[in-house]
Amino acid sequence: MKTIGIDIGGANTKIASADGEIIELHYIPLWKDTRLPEALEEIAEKHQPDRVSVVMTGELADCFEDKMAGIKFIMESVDQAFECEVRYIDSNGEFYDGSGDLRKLAAANWAASAKLIGSEIGDCIFVDVGSTTSDIIPIKGGKHTAGLTDFSRLIRSELVYAGVLRTNLAYLADSLDLAAGKCRVSSELFATTADVYLLLGDISEELYTCETADGAGKSKTDAMRRIARVVCADLSEISPDEIYRIAEQVKDMQVTLLSDAIAEVAEKNELSTIVSAGLGEFLIRAAAKRLGFECISVAQRWGEEISKVFPAYAAAKMFEADVLTGKDKE
Repeated sequence: MKTIGIDIGGANTKIASADGEIIELHYIPLWKDTRLPEALEEIAEKHQPDRVSVVMTGELADCFEDKMAGIKFIMESVDQAFECEVRYIDSNGEFYDGSGDLRKLAAANWAASAKLIGSEIGDCIFVDVGSTTSDIIPIKGGKHTAGLTDFSRLIRSELVYAGVLRTNLAYLADSLDLAAGKCRVSSELFATTADVYLLLGDISEELYTCETADGAGKSKTDAMRRIARVVCADLSEISPDEIYRIAEQVKDMQVTLLSDAIAEVAEKNELSTIVSAGLGEFLIRAAAKRLGFECISVAQRWGEEISKVFPAYAAAKMFEADVLTGKDKE
């Protein structure tokens, strides 16, 4: 019996099987691409699962009038693609039973992860840094104590809207220290964090899965050209060393942003152990070191590829656990 989890985000749809044998990432930007229904049908035909467990964050995409419209579109796309039993996980980390507020399904992918981490590791702060956002989830007594919506989590510093690939550098830096002095940055979308981490060697070209800011290539030279534009320059005006200096400062700023949020959540919840997951585990390790916190790596425990799609994997494991314990027959 094959169980797969699907994490449908605004930019990426991630697939993982409960046994970890299937791991896929599909770049499907919902705000500009209505291909999700067809992509899910292709996934269904390719893998032919017996059970499907779904989490989502894509309902926030601005192609939808509101979150409810996004939830319904995603559910309809999934339900039409798969002929097997499909379940959806809500922000409490429970399977939605078809009654109550459908909005509980919004932005609930972290709740599946927190449930698995709570049962396997225990009290901690689960931090997942992906392509777009960073989840900072307190877990105590095996259950998360986080806010139940993105809005509430932003207020509580349990969500930081910055990630490894898609974040505009102008969000992280309002000025940079250069040889000529302190330089303010342009607020245009000239470069993203993917350019910084590609240049610094933290990600490969293969992991640069999103579109580039200028629609050009993904070589280090392309990245340097985009980063130079952040200070309204080009490669004839500033040196490669200066561009690397910009990249290192941006990385430090993102680590500071992340560590400040983790510190706030840690103090509120009296926790000092971090469990790291996602494409940005390298940022979490740096933040943990800065804070002096223990850091347990999902990549080391479950595998690097599973870490990158952990909510999908956790969703699949939830369904499998229900089947093994007989809860699905209750």
